Formats: sequence, structure tokens, C-alpha cells
Amino acid sequence: MKKILSLVAVIMVFSCNTLAQKKEKATETEKSFKVTKTDAEWKAQLTDMEYYVLRQAGTERSFSSVLNKNYEEGTYVCKGCDTPLFESKHKFDSGTGWPSFDKEIKGNVAYSTDYNLGYARTEEHCATCGGHLGHVFNDGPRDTTGKRHCINGVALKFVPKE
Repeated sequence: MKKILSLVAVIMVFSCNTLAQKKEKATETEKSFKVTKTDAEWKAQLTDMEYYVLRQAGTERSFSSVLNKNYEEGTYVCKGCDTPLFESKHKFDSGTGWPSFDKEIKGNVAYSTDYNLGYARTEEHCATCGGHLGHVFNDGPRDTTGKRHCINGVALKFVPKE
């Protein structure tokens, strides 16, 4: 019986983060970005999957993005606001199934800490509109930055070099 009560107590402690608190946090974050839109405006602009990833911090299925194996020269921009985020010269095949880069365009990517899986991960956002991009890990190419920016392809638009 003590084990059950202990388990219930632990669950209650971890469930104290209510929806109201999450909405308040999201509202505060959205206010800090240059491009802000209403939920209805984002839904009108983006596809369902783009909205799920960019505005609800979702993740697309691995190996589903056409940008995963794209190695043309150009720039990857935010699907929500066209801010340049990554250059093709920094893209590499990580084998994870998501477009991966070893370096971002400085100042155009913002970072936060995500505990959604029960441990800390560094989450990446577009610094202009706040759109969720993916996560950055320390298992990238050692001969460059050592970083792997693991990005949802649906959050990006590719602009070929002219």
C-alpha cells in the first residue's frame, strides 16, 4: 500500500504543470519574437504537419522529408517566416532520417531546454517567429563543430543557390 501511495504522490508532483501554465509560458515566448501571428493565421498559412511541428513542437516521422537527402547548394529557411537558418555547406548525412547540419546561421536560431522525454535536450527554434525546428546534439562531425542540428524537414524550405 505504501508503494502505491508513493507512486500516486510522485505522479501528482510531476503533473502539477497545468495546461494554463503551459499556455502562459507559450504566450510569453511568442511575445519575444519579431514575427507573431494568431493561431488562426498560422493554421491558414501552414499545412497540418507544418503547424504540428512548427507551432506545437511536434516531430515528423524519420526518413519522411524530401530534404533529408537533398545535397544541392543553397540555403534552408524557416517555413514559417523565411528566415535563413542553415547553409547547405553545413549539411551532412547523420543516418538519423532527419536533415542534419553541423552549424546554424548565427543569430537566426534560438535555443531552449526541452524536458518532454524526461531528460534535458536542447531545442531549436527560429529566432524570428519562434517556430520549433528540432534539437541539437553533441554527436556531430568531430572534424567540424561536433554538433548535430537534427531538424524537421517540414519546418524548412530550401532555396537553391542561383
